Parts: sequence; structure tokens; C-alpha cells
Amino acid sequence: MSMKLLKPEQFGLKREVEYGSPEQNAAVQQIVAAVKAEGDAALLRFTEQFDRVKLSSEQLRVTDEEIQAAYAQVDEAFLLAIREAADNIRRFHEKQLRNSWMDLAEDGTMLGQIMRPLKRVGVYVPGGKAAYPSSVLMNVIPAQVAGVPEIVMVTPPATGGTEGIDPYILVAAAEAGVKELYRVGGAQAVAALAYGTESIAPVDKICGPGNIYVALAKRSVYGVVDIDSIAGPSEIVVLADDSADPAYIAADLLSQAEHDEMASAILVTASEKLAQAVIAEVDSQLASLPRYEIAKASIEQYGAVLLVASLEEGIKVVNQLAPEHLEIMTVDPMSQLSYIENAGAIFLGPYSSEPVGDYFAGPNHIIPTNGTARFSSPVNVDDFLKKSSMILYSKQALLANGHKIMTLARHEGLEGHARAIEVRLNKEGQ
Repeated sequence: MSMKLLKPEQFGLKREVEYGSPEQNAAVQQIVAAVKAEGDAALLRFTEQFDRVKLSSEQLRVTDEEIQAAYAQVDEAFLLAIREAADNIRRFHEKQLRNSWMDLAEDGTMLGQIMRPLKRVGVYVPGGKAAYPSSVLMNVIPAQVAGVPEIVMVTPPATGGTEGIDPYILVAAAEAGVKELYRVGGAQAVAALAYGTESIAPVDKICGPGNIYVALAKRSVYGVVDIDSIAGPSEIVVLADDSADPAYIAADLLSQAEHDEMASAILVTASEKLAQAVIAEVDSQLASLPRYEIAKASIEQYGAVLLVASLEEGIKVVNQLAPEHLEIMTVDPMSQLSYIENAGAIFLGPYSSEPVGDYFAGPNHIIPTNGTARFSSPVNVDDFLKKSSMILYSKQALLANGHKIMTLARHEGLEGHARAIEVRLNKEGQ
């Protein structure tokens, strides 16, 4: 088994968006409707059915004692690393914070924008093929920086297998400052966050990755609450020339392939020599990878080496792919940066391996997938802020512009709008 060596025209540059099968959609709709109607009773029933964990309403919320016990189960190296990562993530996101503003014109009119944090945000932390403490930080910290006063986290009750919730997730939540945490997952958890139950108050926004049932549930409740995105499988594109190290490229491609059988790992290069060397390296490194079966399926189905005529053509291919993660491994990666139009996160040079961004550097690792980097951005502080426009129109401005406003209103056939201005002008003798 080797990665496919293809010309760009032989490779589907756009993957089909996964909307789930009719059966999956029907199941999610049934779960969401039941939780909306029955509250805790449905939540507990589905937790027993899908997670094989029988709980009472009183057991849904994780206690402080459980979190403290989790600290005794994690190693000191993890604790030090996650604390430093949290500091890096917080510093990066603090630079994104924007303030309200007001602009006073000479005629006495004042216009502005008021920035306010959402009141309550729900964070979903998955527990399927792996547990991801880093995702706790990436969801929670931007919300905290934005000033969200209530952040509630949900995670399946058996992320740590028969022992319950993975202790590393609990510690990450505590280090991030989460005060409200529930042991519930799947579509039922999303429904509980959206509509509320006797035990879980509803939220304004739901963030965080999950399996297809979680994704479909988020899509189902969108409009009742806001959501971050419908995240697809992870993806990486490496744009490289002859200066790149094949071992580095292969390792980085496999770092994404091991996420999921549907993950995508692609090298774009004008060098056939590099292409063949990377294909050989992927085969060699894959053989000893603990998540061999997952990575193998990913490489076979969605992995490829795209051989282009030039670096310039490679950049065009990258912009068409609009990848979640883009690594540029060329002699002078900064010189290509300005030509990259579509990429969620860009990693420059041989030492900026994708896991640096996943865990530690500071930028958010929740990034648009499946080509949506064409129009969307990684999770950031703005995702947890709402903006109100502010208008204080002066008498002088209304007298000067009132007739123009009436003209536009009447052009649209909205006489009531025009009269709301006209009554004021008449009062002022205009």
C-alpha cells in the first residue's frame, strides 16, 4: 500500500460534504425531539442506551471531588505542559479582543458598536476514538477571554472506558476554569444544551467537535442556538519543494491520517524526486504507527501526492483545496505566504509541524474543514461576542436627512416608515 501519485486533474479537489444517511438524520431528529419534550428522562434513557451507563439526574453533574481525584491520576509532565499551553492560547486570543466604539459627528449624531459577550456557552468534548484534553482549552479559553460568564461542558460518561470520564479531560477542564461539567454525550447532550432539561440550563451557543450524530444534532438545533461549525474530518496539505525533508513531510501527513479513517493528507510538489521519497517514508513510518489501521485507511482513501508543473501551480491547487491545515516547506516559505488565499491555519518552515499548532503555540486548532476556509475562520474570540449597533441621531441630522430617508422608504412602498420621519419633520416645521 502506498500513497497515490496523481496529477491535480486526477484528484477530486473537493470532498463531498457529509450530511449523514437518512437513517442517521432520522435517529438524531428523534433524539432531539425526545430530549426537548421529556428533559432529563430522555437524557438518561439515551445515555443508558448508547453509552451503557445508567445514571440518575443527580449523577449527571461532575462533582468537585471527582475533579480533584482526577488530579491524582495525571502525571506531572502533563500538568506542566497543559498549563503552559493554556497560557500560550490565552495570550494569543487576548490579542483578538476588540472594544466597543462610538463616533461623535459634528452635527451631534453619535454612532457606534457595542460588544457584549454571550451569556452562556456550551462546550462539547468528544470521547470516541480518542480523548482530546487540548480541545477543552481551545473551546473554553476564547470564550473566557471574550468575557462569557457561564461556560458549561458536556462529555460522554465513559471517555475513559469503564472507569468513567478520562481524568485528563477533567483536569484540562479544571485548568481552563470550567465550573459546570456534565457526563452526557451524543446528540442527546447537544439537545440538552439547546433546549435545557431539569438538570442542564439552555445555552446561547454550542461549540466543539463530535461524531456524525453530534454534527447532525448541532445542525438540527442551529437557529435555536448558535453553533461554531459543522466540522468534518481533519485534513492537511503540505506544499513543498526539493529543500524539504521527506521524513518531516511523511510524519506530518500521518499526524492527520491517524485522526480518522476519513482524514485527508496531501502533498503538493513540483519535485517527482521528493514525491517518491515521501511515498516511501509514509510506508516506512506507517508500519510502526500505533493507530496503524486508522491511518492506513485514511491514506488509502483520501491520501495523495499531487505532482504539479511548478510551485506557482501548486499554490493554485492549494487555494482550490482551501485546506484546514497548510504546511509550506520551501526554501523561502514567507515568499509564498502572500499568495495563499484559502487556508485555515498556515505553518511555515520545517520546524512548524502541525502538532505545534494543535497543542501549544497558541492559535486555535478548531479550524474550518472541507474547503470552508474559503469563507470561514478558526474559532476565535469574536465567536463568543455579539455586536449591537448604536444610533443616537441628532435633531440637526434628522432635519438635514429626513427627506432623503422618506424618499428611500416610499421607493420601497413603506409609507409607514416615511411617515415615522414625516411626523417629526412636521413638528419641527420642515
